[in-house]
Amino acid sequence: MINLTLVQMEHEHLAAIAELEQICFTQPWSYKSLEEELSNDTAHFFVALAEGEVAGYIGVFVVCESCFVTNVAVFPQYRRQGVGRALLKIAILTADAMGTDFISLEVRKSNYPAIALYESLGFEEMGLRKNFYRHPTEDALIMTKLFQRKD
Repeated sequence: MINLTLVQMEHEHLAAIAELEQICFTQPWSYKSLEEELSNDTAHFFVALAEGEVAGYIGVFVVCESCFVTNVAVFPQYRRQGVGRALLKIAILTADAMGTDFISLEVRKSNYPAIALYESLGFEEMGLRKNFYRHPTEDALIMTKLFQRKD
């Protein structure tokens, strides 16, 4: 595992994250779209830094008692080194601390490594979105981690 620093996304991280979006996703967020999230009160984006370089990022939207992961992405040279796990843990902690009932995300049905990671952190399959992804077209599993709240 590499030495990581987790920080909130700042303007200085946007170019690297926009590049990462291009690498990881067939429908990537643009620099401008990412920049707009800096002023979105419902958005909470975190960046994993390895020796000052962006290794990966995660974004979540918190609305009412719900938390949804927008994207989680890690540069190829940093994969399988705990970056994704660290990012998911900070997203889970944030959602829990903000009093949400759950945190949820979509994942390609064929992305077995990601599914295994999510399950190891307490996410469970809660549904299916048919033909959710494009290029190639594929179903998405809806995976959710519920939080236990005391009344």
